[in-house]
Amino acid sequence: MAETPFQQETRQSRRYLPIAEHGLIGDLRSVALVGSNGTIDWYCTPSFDAPSVFAALLDAERGGRFELAASVPAHTKQFYFPDTNVLITRFFTEEGVGEVQDFMPVGTGRLGEEGRHRLIRRVICVRGTVPFRALVAPRFGYGADPHTLREVEGLLLFDAGERALALTATVAMECDGRDARAEFKLGEGESAVFALDQASGEIAPRGCAHAEAEHEFNATVAYWRRWLGQSRYRGRWREMVHRSALTLKLLTYAPTGAIVAAPTTSLPEQLGGERNWDYRYVWVRDAAFAVYALLRLGFAGEAEAFMRFVTTHISPGDGAVEGPLQIMYGIDGRAELPESELAHLEGYSGSAPVRVGNAAASQLQLDIYGALIDSIYLYDKWAQPISSAQWDDLCHLVNWVCDHWDQPDEGVWETRGGRKNFLYSRLMCWVAIERAIRLANRRGLPADLPRWRRSRDDIYRRIMDRGWSEQRGAFTQCEDSDVLDASLLMMPLAKFIAPTDPKWLSTLDALTEDLVSDSLVYRYDPEASPDGLRGDEGTFSICSFWYVEALVRAGRVDEARLAFEKMLTYANHLGLYAEEIGRTGEQQGNFPQAFTHLALISAAFNLDKALG
Repeated sequence: MAETPFQQETRQSRRYLPIAEHGLIGDLRSVALVGSNGTIDWYCTPSFDAPSVFAALLDAERGGRFELAASVPAHTKQFYFPDTNVLITRFFTEEGVGEVQDFMPVGTGRLGEEGRHRLIRRVICVRGTVPFRALVAPRFGYGADPHTLREVEGLLLFDAGERALALTATVAMECDGRDARAEFKLGEGESAVFALDQASGEIAPRGCAHAEAEHEFNATVAYWRRWLGQSRYRGRWREMVHRSALTLKLLTYAPTGAIVAAPTTSLPEQLGGERNWDYRYVWVRDAAFAVYALLRLGFAGEAEAFMRFVTTHISPGDGAVEGPLQIMYGIDGRAELPESELAHLEGYSGSAPVRVGNAAASQLQLDIYGALIDSIYLYDKWAQPISSAQWDDLCHLVNWVCDHWDQPDEGVWETRGGRKNFLYSRLMCWVAIERAIRLANRRGLPADLPRWRRSRDDIYRRIMDRGWSEQRGAFTQCEDSDVLDASLLMMPLAKFIAPTDPKWLSTLDALTEDLVSDSLVYRYDPEASPDGLRGDEGTFSICSFWYVEALVRAGRVDEARLAFEKMLTYANHLGLYAEEIGRTGEQQGNFPQAFTHLALISAAFNLDKALG
């Protein structure tokens, strides 16, 4: 008898941990996802967008994994070493308690080696005795590239040609030419160390003895605590805000200052659906909003690094067909991000396709100009003045927006159903020009202010005339339509309209009725506004935090606080969020997502301010 869809989904779910059952470690070059069962099932090295070496998250059989867990029945708990990105997974067994400490040394490491990329897993028995098992089974090139395994000078070398990993372990490992395994027992106070080094390039791999692992652990803890010590946030939700800040920092690519949207690819927005995308790139919008959140907390260095990325890698004189900016770039600033499907991987819980690259890079999304120029305005205001060359580039962008703001585009949600006159795109074009005018006036910088003011005012009138629906009593997704869209929650946040304006309050009520489900907010209704893709999606978490801010600014502070507290219950056990939340509270989409965490920071900041 054939399996029912429910039976198929249940069988698949047993092979895949829920997305939320993961923690994140990283070294500002790449990250690894560590399951609550002790398995690393996602890791790309040496960078965020490099091909994976562990990708069991996308194919339980072919993807590759690094298992490290108690070999007897155990109850597990996972937490971060306080104020750090060092992850602890604890195993509670009948005979004792053990833990795995997972971390990636940041920066230079013990010997000042800038190019060393190392993942360290330290196992400790803290009470009684605990038997452990380990399996190191990399699968290079998204599981497509074969490799050999051999012992070289006391290390195990997994060699796939251009890519190689070296494993050092303080316990005996059995090898079969492809994978390495171990079974070992630790008594109270005893420990074992596993370290994976990138073995390609000029820096030779080396062993990692207990003393070095201890040193690297302490240095990594000290790094994260020093970094977090810069935070100026002293509000009510310090733990969640600081976890969000630490997560945003982990999504930063230190060599260029780029900030990726998420460190994963193709985690589904709906199980079995096709809404699976590669987010390991720099979205101008996401990164610009992240700069705002980090500046709020006092992390000016990250904002400066992103501005350096913009200045170095994004030239507004490129003359691309779709305008002077792309919506996204590679972490090294490259513009070409061709999208392809990896047909040999079954996808998370069978949710194909698995995609690498992103075809949305070629879309026209006018809102990115407002996001970027607003972040430049805030950087100039809160961090340090922009240079004359940066001002010249900004003027080029603003002049282009003045000429092209009234075009249809694909919009903030990257729809694939054709271009429309999205209201959010108009709104952010208004922001781009308005912030540039403010900056010119404050600094006395040269600008074609009469032209900029005319364009700004034309956009305002266009939104008010054609973006307002008398029938719905609300601003709408597109001009001359009656469909609602959660992106409109940004209207008062961007200071386009007063948060107590009758038209806005009516819009807020309409959005609440149509798109809000117990504080959770959908982006839009795909049936009312087809987006060119099959299937449904969950609520979009950044919109839920925008909703909190909109309620705060409208004076509905009690409602806002309740909505915010409810949203906090949807975080995973470590305070992390994916892109979306499903109907029964499960995390959906790429994980963790920068957009969500920066919105949490902004909502907490403004809610704190309103509460006094």
